[in-house]
Amino acid sequence: MDQLTGGAFAAATSGDRANRLRDWLTTEPALEPLQEVYREMTARDKGAAKVLKERLDELKRAREQDALIEQWAAKAEQLLAGHRLNIADALAWQRDAAKAGAPLSREPLAGLKSRLADVVRRVEDLQHQVMVQREAAVLLAQRVEVLSTKPLQEARTSREALQADVQAWAVQAGQLMQDSAWASVDLKFAPQLEASRNQLQAVWEGFAAALQQADAAVAQADAPLPSVPVWADEIRALRGETPAEAVAPARSAKPKMDPAERQALREQATQAVLKELEALEKEVAEGHGKASAGAATALRDVLKTHGRHLDPALDTRVHEALTAAGELEGWQRWRADQLRQELLGKAQALLGPDKQPTMGGRKMQEALRQLREAWKQTDQGGLPNHALWKKFDAACTEAYKTVQAWLDQLKQETAAQKSQRLQLIEEVKAWTLAHAEGNDWRAQAREIHQFSERWRNAGHLSEKAYAELQPQWKAAIHAAAGRLETAQKESTQRRHALIEEAKALGAAPQLRIDAVKALQQRWQQEAQAVPLDRKTEQKLWEVFRKPIDEAFERKGSARTQADAQLSARDKAVLDASKALDTANASGDVAQIRAAMAALDAALNAQAAPAVSAQVAAPEAAVPEAAPDAASPVSSAEGAEAAAETPEAAPAPVAPKPARPVVAVRGDDRPGQKKTEPQAAKPGRREGRPGDRGGERGFDRGDRGGRFEPREDRGPRLGDAAFRAQREARERAELALRKLAAQAHGETLTQLLSAWKDRQAEALPSAQALGKAVPAATRQAWAQALAQPAQPEAGLSLLRLEMAAEVPTPAEHLAERRALQLQLLTRRNEAGPAETWGQDVARVLASAHDDATARRLQNALKNLLRR
Repeated sequence: MDQLTGGAFAAATSGDRANRLRDWLTTEPALEPLQEVYREMTARDKGAAKVLKERLDELKRAREQDALIEQWAAKAEQLLAGHRLNIADALAWQRDAAKAGAPLSREPLAGLKSRLADVVRRVEDLQHQVMVQREAAVLLAQRVEVLSTKPLQEARTSREALQADVQAWAVQAGQLMQDSAWASVDLKFAPQLEASRNQLQAVWEGFAAALQQADAAVAQADAPLPSVPVWADEIRALRGETPAEAVAPARSAKPKMDPAERQALREQATQAVLKELEALEKEVAEGHGKASAGAATALRDVLKTHGRHLDPALDTRVHEALTAAGELEGWQRWRADQLRQELLGKAQALLGPDKQPTMGGRKMQEALRQLREAWKQTDQGGLPNHALWKKFDAACTEAYKTVQAWLDQLKQETAAQKSQRLQLIEEVKAWTLAHAEGNDWRAQAREIHQFSERWRNAGHLSEKAYAELQPQWKAAIHAAAGRLETAQKESTQRRHALIEEAKALGAAPQLRIDAVKALQQRWQQEAQAVPLDRKTEQKLWEVFRKPIDEAFERKGSARTQADAQLSARDKAVLDASKALDTANASGDVAQIRAAMAALDAALNAQAAPAVSAQVAAPEAAVPEAAPDAASPVSSAEGAEAAAETPEAAPAPVAPKPARPVVAVRGDDRPGQKKTEPQAAKPGRREGRPGDRGGERGFDRGDRGGRFEPREDRGPRLGDAAFRAQREARERAELALRKLAAQAHGETLTQLLSAWKDRQAEALPSAQALGKAVPAATRQAWAQALAQPAQPEAGLSLLRLEMAAEVPTPAEHLAERRALQLQLLTRRNEAGPAETWGQDVARVLASAHDDATARRLQNALKNLLRR
């Protein structure tokens, strides 16, 4: 077998075996060796055996199609060989053959299908001609009836032409019945044609006999008159006789009916007729010929009883429905063709006027499938119409080009996506070999996740291709993530051990902070080394921190219970905080500042009880040091505290005074200056800034030794009191800032109003203007307002905007740049920031306008706050 297949069994890989099997299949091997090779190859390599399986399936399908061709060809020959061909059987043959999967496009089925279609077309044409002949017979009968109402001379003139038409109609009807396909015509058409012939013949014979009798009556005065009233009256006139007058018998007057009774009868008739009428209209709309005949009969029966009580509108609707039902009874194709016309319109509407599709490929495919199914159902319910079918099939074929283009594009995209996925699988395999010894688990997890995202976003595949590639992908990605999963499992075990340690630490009577920190650090190191799934890692972390949090919560609750009892100082601070909140609510600056001073006094009073005994001796010895001491108590209070101290108590060590804060090098606060030169600082020698003096390498100055106790600052504030005073102070500072901004705005408004009204007495006071405006400057402003309005002070406005560092309107930017250039050349002249008060006076001396007022207001917003 290996020699037979060209070395397929000896190939090293599955791909090589598949390629050699494909080469062998090009030689068109017989069925028996193909089956034998398939059985052997299936036992060794099922992947390579798929090539053989596909060829076997193709051969099997070919055999099945050959059998179907023979079967359905025999049925078609049987239909064609019969004396009478039923159209329904011919159409059912084509439908059933397509359902069974017979290849109708292959010979001989294609030829048989064409022959059946020709026969069906001939039969349909015959049936159509029969209907035309029936209509022609009716028209000829109507012409005869119309001539019976015309004068005798006109009837004599039209007799020959009418006789020729009647004979031509009879000849055409005979030709139809002699056609070879007449035996296949529906059985109802032959009696209908025969009835039309008999009726026309009877009408013509009666007309000819009456005309002959009229000719005889004109020739002979004693001959009998014809039965046609118009001709009889004309002959009497020729004879000089008086025309007979029809005397109508007197009719007896009908009794009058009650209007209420008449209305009741009309409603009853309307209800009875509407029920049958709606049923008939429904059957006609659906094209059911047999059902519509029964519904029409039922409606006629109802009309016999209630017909004379209907209103005109309903009567017209009834006659239209009966007419439609009569046509449907006579020709079932009428409704079917209407449905086919609708389907044809829908098929043609699939493409726009410019032959562009109106929908996408998938929707177009679904629409075409639905339209063809609807056409098949219409063919089952009525007679086929090949002319409409050709138009419908042409429209569907034209629209299917869009579907074909979409399928081709989808096929190309599927091939590209399959190639991309295969390339991704090979890339994962290569990555697995490259990272076989790596320990950067976080990077590996990130890259594996990226591979998974690329596979997920690689695009849509068919179910067959996806089922083929998915096992390969799973094997490759599981191999790549194997070492990471093992490391994650070991990391999970280590984290469980850390959780047990955390439980032991949390259950200990004394919480060791250093052990907790070390344990948390070990957890962080483990979490950073080996990443886990986010949910799993979060769950383990919550289990780990729970015992530690509970231990801290127990410690905090114990501390809270210990601090639950407020000290006198805490109560004082809380009261001062509440008083400060009350002052904030009042909106009075003086009250707020007084409340803040009271809060500071309550806070500073914390060291008084603890320090009073310690500061007594130093206060008495060095009274001049009291202002620099950290404690706010006076010398007298210190003396009283010292007098109250027991004599047996040892003398406490006096605390050192706090060092004043002095800005040094590195302090970049605005306006801050150095208070001493660099070389004068203790602990440094000139020329050697790195050397430190002192016995131990640096001089501590007046701070004392390293282990000297610092000054006692009193007991610590409780948590509630500390938070209350901090929040109250923040709210107070915010309120002061708001009030200051409000006062600033009111001051500016008052100043601009005084300028507008030119009233010097309305100028804000010096206190309202603030420390930025000296009394002399305010006096200059008042004098400017008291004088008459001067010309515009544009230069002063520019200087004010430069001093306040605010933007200048666009139309004055060129003037501001020119002024800046001029000021650069005047080095000894005072700048705008130094002379802004005089510039304001010049502006106030000028006339008021809105634009100038806005510019002045913008500048003074910044200048008055400095």
